[in-house]
Amino acid sequence: MRRARPLRVVVVARAVLPLHGFGGLERSVRDLVRHLAASDVEVTLIVPPPSRVFRQTGVDPFASPRIHLTHVNYVTFGFANRRGTTILDRSTAYLVYGERAGRLAGALARNGGADIVHGFGASVLGYARMGAGKAAPLVLNPQGLEEFGATAETQPLFKKIGYAPLRWAVRRCARAADCILATDVSLEATVARHLRPQAGQMRTVPNGIDLAEVVATAGPAEGGIMRQRHGIGAHEFVILSVGRLEQNKGFADLALALGEAQRDGTLSSTQTPWRWVIAGMGPERQALEDAANRAGIADRTVFAGRMPDADLHAWYEAASLFAHPTRYEGSSLVTLEAMAHRRAVVATRAGGLPDKIKPGVNGWLVEPGDIKALARAIGEAASAGPRLTAMGAEGRRIVETGFAWTALVKRQIEIYEDLLSARAGSRVTVSP
Repeated sequence: MRRARPLRVVVVARAVLPLHGFGGLERSVRDLVRHLAASDVEVTLIVPPPSRVFRQTGVDPFASPRIHLTHVNYVTFGFANRRGTTILDRSTAYLVYGERAGRLAGALARNGGADIVHGFGASVLGYARMGAGKAAPLVLNPQGLEEFGATAETQPLFKKIGYAPLRWAVRRCARAADCILATDVSLEATVARHLRPQAGQMRTVPNGIDLAEVVATAGPAEGGIMRQRHGIGAHEFVILSVGRLEQNKGFADLALALGEAQRDGTLSSTQTPWRWVIAGMGPERQALEDAANRAGIADRTVFAGRMPDADLHAWYEAASLFAHPTRYEGSSLVTLEAMAHRRAVVATRAGGLPDKIKPGVNGWLVEPGDIKALARAIGEAASAGPRLTAMGAEGRRIVETGFAWTALVKRQIEIYEDLLSARAGSRVTVSP
């Protein structure tokens, strides 16, 4: 579809990196906006004002003449310290924000300022509720679908009840969407089960990473410095895990697995000196310290905490293996980052991880919560020798061919153009 002017896209979300945090959603929104702008798309980004967690990085990620930043207030009603982090907040304040932000996107589209509205989750609720007033196609990215339980086997009753308004809102957005995005092939069935898209409504565009940014942030030299800083020998086997310290990330499972691998000799601290490094903060910090003590691995465990991107990527380079034992997952950008740094991965069959980890090729996959299988995989990785390096290289190839933003943004723009062509075709009338 030829255009006389640049494509104009309004992106609506409840958070973006670095203004509101540093999680997977925040990073996905930032990368989509930046890569659209780099592809000559005019982008209006609608998000709340910067929160108190914002840290000035010295580089403005939105310093492009093609990116226009617009803020809509997000009021938490006083019961959430950080927006979007509690069930109550997500089912109340978030929906109010989605109504207001979505209506603003609708006004832009109605006044000729947008060809496409691209919404993350319920942030476009107001636009979805405009019905026939939708002046531009709506693309919905529902992200992890945690409010539905998503890939978890069961959802606690308090979450099932608490998330009911948010489930309604996301389904309302899905019914109004011209396109619903699945962020991994492995998640297509999950999206279909919870959002019930019509034929042809669902498309798949994985969450990806910026390879150029990864390469520029840290390399082998930075990894060596990180080891030296923490007194880790050049030949020690370093297992790295990254994520918020909460129950669904499965770090307690990994502590038990490491303890078992150490006891049965497959991960002996005398024969194969090793460390487990956990990068991240969260409410389960003390519980994980207790779990490491009970497993007998406290002296082998490093709680590195939250850190700048430069330090995190240096840890990827310092690591021998990346371990992601999660019980619940969306796309897992941290796993892609580890693969981009050529690290083999031990992970669980949760969320979109099976799209990224090919057993025997670039890592190991085990069932969530299977401690013995996790211990075996760690033991096999520790004794893999040069094969581990080859697996890491294969992981990098997988990222380059399927999960790099330079390729993904082209796929996203093709979807926009398809939707606009379909809408233009539906308006054509044939004279008798």
